[in-house]
Amino acid sequence: MNDISSDDIFLLKQRLAEQEALIHALQEKLSNREREIDHLQAQLDKLRRMNFGSRSEKVSRRIAQMEADLNRLQKESDTLTGRVYDPAVQRPLRQTRTRKPFPESLPRDEKRLLPAAPCCPNCGGSLSYLGEDTA
Repeated sequence: MNDISSDDIFLLKQRLAEQEALIHALQEKLSNREREIDHLQAQLDKLRRMNFGSRSEKVSRRIAQMEADLNRLQKESDTLTGRVYDPAVQRPLRQTRTRKPFPESLPRDEKRLLPAAPCCPNCGGSLSYLGEDTA
C-alpha cells in the first residue's frame, strides 16, 4: 500500500520547489508590469494637464505615444492575468439640448402689447415691429 519511495518524495519536493519559484517569479514580473502601468498612467495624467495649459505639439506627440504604450501594457497584463478585456463605454457626443415645441392640442394665450401712440412721442417717427417672446 505504501509504494512511495524516498526518491519519489524527494523528486516531488523538488518539483514543488521549482513550481513555487516559478510562481514567485511570475508574480514579481506581474507586479512590475502593474507598477509600470501605474507610473505611465501618472505621467500621462501629468502630460494631459500640461497639454491643457499649453497646446504644444511636442506634448501632444508624447501623450499619444504614452497612451499607445499604456494600452499595450494593459492588454499584456490582461492576457497574463486572464482578465477579460472590457473597454470603457464611450460617452455619446454631447448634443445641445433644444426645447421641443408644445403640442398643438394645448390652448394658446396670446397677449399683444400695443403702443399707446401710433408714432414715437419724442421724435414723431413711425414705430416698427420688434419681435416676440414666447413664455
